[in-house]
Amino acid sequence: MKIFPRSSLIMRVFVVFAGFIAICAGTSYSPVPGNNSLYVEGESRYIWMPDGEGVPHLVDLHEPVDEDFFNSRNGNDNQYWLFTRQNRNSRQILQNGNANSVRNSNYRGNRPTKVIVHGWRNNGNTHMNPMITEAFLAVTDCNVIVVDWNRLASQGYNTAARGAPDVGNHLGRFIQFLFNTAGGNWNDLHLVGFSLGAHIVGNAGRQVGGRARRVTGLDPAGPTWGGNSQALNRNSGRYVEAIHTDGRILGIMDPIAHADFYPNGGRNPQPGCSISTCSHGRATEFFAATVQRGHLVGRLCSNISEAERSNCNGRQLHMGNANLGKQGNGLYGLRTGASWPF
Repeated sequence: MKIFPRSSLIMRVFVVFAGFIAICAGTSYSPVPGNNSLYVEGESRYIWMPDGEGVPHLVDLHEPVDEDFFNSRNGNDNQYWLFTRQNRNSRQILQNGNANSVRNSNYRGNRPTKVIVHGWRNNGNTHMNPMITEAFLAVTDCNVIVVDWNRLASQGYNTAARGAPDVGNHLGRFIQFLFNTAGGNWNDLHLVGFSLGAHIVGNAGRQVGGRARRVTGLDPAGPTWGGNSQALNRNSGRYVEAIHTDGRILGIMDPIAHADFYPNGGRNPQPGCSISTCSHGRATEFFAATVQRGHLVGRLCSNISEAERSNCNGRQLHMGNANLGKQGNGLYGLRTGASWPF
């Protein structure tokens, strides 16, 4: 075995470490999990994204789509879990095309219907779903449908993103089937989606002709979605709202809805968050809190720069909440607290 002098060994370690730093710098990501401080929108190849437990995963935005998986089932694998005040904690599974699954459930067509869609590496049991479900049921006697699309969501990010529009189109067709089978009112329909789920509800809304009374995007996913015609947009519902909390990193920063809210500037770090992955998920908590309390109010901004500084003094509009009659247009800035209920 060849033995190197101590000084030579130290130099080799230094060279290896320096090479590692150079690789990190060249690919624009920090080796610290969840730290996206080096990410440059539209340029960086790597980004940290959280799973349903908030654990960061390093994602290669150049990773090829898994075509074999993508061409399998996608939206056909959606599951629809119904929760009502009669079954707050035990889901009833509704099946697209199966009228008996609807008729034998607690679904009632004369109630408002809320639909919740999770994001990448999440599932129907991820914390945001019971949190938002309970918030809705606390204030409204309604049908809450949690969409579980975890089979696709658990794949690589690019594969999941590519399949998101199909998941949304299947969701739209399911809602049409549900209303045709057991009743329902488009004026009482509210679609809510987080991250990739925001683009899913955007596609679902367009699939049903933009008839949903409200569509809410919670920090709509940013990577690969800038300028994408299949992203959430104003044609997805009669009133479309976006809450931006990690703009230019994990979320879209540009206004894409009728009303776009930028709490605390719409960017990382959100109060109480030390990493970007926390700021991304904060949109779900803001929304759940406003459904129960209706207390966070934005002020109209002249432009996105003003919104980013939270220096807006125009007319007021409540962010989030459960009001189906809500209307508004423009960009809105506001400040929040660092912990629940913010």
